[in-house]
Amino acid sequence: MLEKMKMIWQDAKQLKDERGLTLVELLVVVVILGIIAAIAVVAIGGIIENSKKDAMVADAKQMVSAAKLYTASNPVDKATVLDYKATTNTAATTGDNPQAAVVGTKSYISDMKDPFGGADYTTATVKVTPSSGNYTYQVNLAGTEFKFVDKATDALKKDSLAEVN
Repeated sequence: MLEKMKMIWQDAKQLKDERGLTLVELLVVVVILGIIAAIAVVAIGGIIENSKKDAMVADAKQMVSAAKLYTASNPVDKATVLDYKATTNTAATTGDNPQAAVVGTKSYISDMKDPFGGADYTTATVKVTPSSGNYTYQVNLAGTEFKFVDKATDALKKDSLAEVN
């Protein structure tokens, strides 16, 4: 029994002699963690920005798909602007064709929200122009921070987004 007590006493003495982390070691660990956190915050911010831009590009492509659906069921014989915020049809003046019709096509697409602002887009239109049996589509989509202005379907990339002034 006395032997066991001596062993316990020696183990306790060894534990007492061992030192923990010094203040310098602790500060080095905190500095390293701070640097890693700073790098992560910047990287995550860029990822969030890119995902919002991708969401806006996806909305623009969805608008073009809805425009193709509309032209499949309603043949277009002159330049027509499909407005995804309006439900009624109106005659409007456009730059190159003053008699172009504006067609309310809100029913062709579900509600789209601006990923940067959370509210509806300020402009959400697709201009359909017939030319020798084919149609060309130009997207106008404007949100709070970025916009597509007169972009053809092949130019719908997040790199072609312009900042709203």
